[in-house]
Amino acid sequence: MKLRLSLIVSAVMLAVSSQTAVFAKDGTYTATTLGRNGDVTVQVRILNNKIEDVKVLNWSETHPVADLPKLKVPQDVVKYQSTNVNNVAGATLTTFAIKAAVQDCLKQAGLNPKDYAKAVPQPKKAGGKVEEKTDVIVVGAGGAGFAAALTAKALGVSVILLEKMPQVGGNSLISGAEMNVAQSWIQKELGIKDSPELHAQDTLKGGDYKGDPAVVETMTHGALPAAEWLKNTVGIRYEPHNLFQFGGNSVKRALIPVGQTGTEYITKLSALAQKEKIPVVTGMKAVALIKNKDGRVVGVSCESNGKKYDFYAKGGIILATGGFGANAAMVKKYNPSLDERFKTTDAPGTTGEALYMAQKAGAELVNMQYIQTYPICDPISGVIELIADARFDGAILINQEGKRFVEELQRRDVISHAILNQPDSYCYVLWNDNIGKISNTVKAHPEEYETFTKQGVMHTADNLKEVADFFKIPYDNLKATIDRVSQMAKDGGKDLDFHNRGGLKDLSTGKYYIIKAVPSIHHTMGGVRINPKAEALDKNGKPVPGLYAAGEVTGCTHGTNRLGGNAYTDIMVFGRIAGEQAAQAAKAVK
Repeated sequence: MKLRLSLIVSAVMLAVSSQTAVFAKDGTYTATTLGRNGDVTVQVRILNNKIEDVKVLNWSETHPVADLPKLKVPQDVVKYQSTNVNNVAGATLTTFAIKAAVQDCLKQAGLNPKDYAKAVPQPKKAGGKVEEKTDVIVVGAGGAGFAAALTAKALGVSVILLEKMPQVGGNSLISGAEMNVAQSWIQKELGIKDSPELHAQDTLKGGDYKGDPAVVETMTHGALPAAEWLKNTVGIRYEPHNLFQFGGNSVKRALIPVGQTGTEYITKLSALAQKEKIPVVTGMKAVALIKNKDGRVVGVSCESNGKKYDFYAKGGIILATGGFGANAAMVKKYNPSLDERFKTTDAPGTTGEALYMAQKAGAELVNMQYIQTYPICDPISGVIELIADARFDGAILINQEGKRFVEELQRRDVISHAILNQPDSYCYVLWNDNIGKISNTVKAHPEEYETFTKQGVMHTADNLKEVADFFKIPYDNLKATIDRVSQMAKDGGKDLDFHNRGGLKDLSTGKYYIIKAVPSIHHTMGGVRINPKAEALDKNGKPVPGLYAAGEVTGCTHGTNRLGGNAYTDIMVFGRIAGEQAAQAAKAVK
């Protein structure tokens, strides 16, 4: 996508997959990937940048169906010098596993797998679509998808996870990934009084009471069990003794993952999926849901590299594909005010096709016009400035005149509108190193700090005069603002001007950090209507049999505006519920 997104994605891919080497070298390499029933280990011999030989060493696939790809796929890879060879009908996942292992070996040898992905001759006889059958199919390998797949697998059913992009993660990967949880172990440690009821009240109020109360209450009551599962089973690490209080939340309740991005989640979730032998098929784009004669959703039609596949599931299909924030035309269709002027924070795969798939299958789409902008984003790329999360610990927002203009902990939509009303529709986030020691954002996001500084979007200064000079802000106005904020901080922290609910901090001394910011398209609140069981509902409020949805693809949780910290709560709670429901449905099929 843009520079900052690329930095984040690159960082996680080092953890999720092997890194491509710079120099090629001859030799024999081995790699292990997950097939239909377990690990598949492949050995590849490289000589003079050619694939000389491919052997399947370890094998746990079903006989005799999988015997053919064991022989044919290695032969074809060598013959065509390509991993884009034809899949073997009835053994799709096995074929994918062998090809993925060969690609890994190419990387180990210092070769670029893209150079070995040329098209090969197609079979003379049309064999129709390739079919795969399992208990549960999850579409979308982000946070909600992984939560659904792992939950279903833990209940003893077979699961396949499909992802249209080349890598897993989606918006869950590039998010700040804070997660609102009432009555967490950290709240108890810090003496913060909270409850699922208060969390629900904040959520409904923040969305102008357009969210479904039953769905919201399910989310807030399910938050703590989900967080404990993430911590104890998945192994997610959270910052100790620290929470965020996002705008619209009555108290500090957002757990902060180590690293302050979704990298912590996606690497751990994907590792657990691999350990549990859940096939994760990337590059597989869903195009339509399949219904049987009784009207039940029983499968999903997909495309990959120009080929067609049908995946069938006894328990049903779970949509966890995210929203449509990266689809500018779709955004403008549902909210014409958000036109081409707006960039997006979203991952490139969040383009919304699954919404129309669900609608065609009978599901109702609701609240599609409610599209959130995130107020503090990079003016160049549009992505969230995570480093500016110091706002939640005392950083202030100022305009081009050096004056505050809005409460820093207001709802995202309120702040965005306030920024758009400033000259040239941008603002600055300003804080000092005293606040920086609390928020720790500069240390947590060194790549951002370096990139934004080089771009001239961010500046570090020893005094206010240098801050003012760098961005051509009137110094007298800026000093007056800082003096007033600092005096209110010394008088107890009460904000007499904009009623900052987190309290003000002393900004009179220290090193200063300042970053320019604009609003960007961030979260699409509309989507598939669901009930507390994560079942997709039709226009009459009845479940569409066999269809479940979780995360940003749904449309009745957040109303007009999503509170910060609620996205991860939403995807984890309803991902787990969807996985449980689909698994139970699969077990009920005789």
